[in-house]
Amino acid sequence: MGQDPLFILIALVCLAVVAVLMLGLGGFAKGSGWAQKNSNKLMRYRIGAQFVAVLLIMLYVLLRNNGG
Repeated sequence: MGQDPLFILIALVCLAVVAVLMLGLGGFAKGSGWAQKNSNKLMRYRIGAQFVAVLLIMLYVLLRNNGG
């Protein structure tokens, strides 16, 4: 499983989701002006990354169930 390129891609996308989430939460916790300007943009990036992650996970399951 660790050598599978699709699995590695899924892991990287999931890490990207966590990174964007932590960046957004950190900015929100500080309450700085930067967070007010960029919180909506970060939310959109996180949702997009989550969408890609879910699609890749579904593709992985589909391929593994069909013996691919």
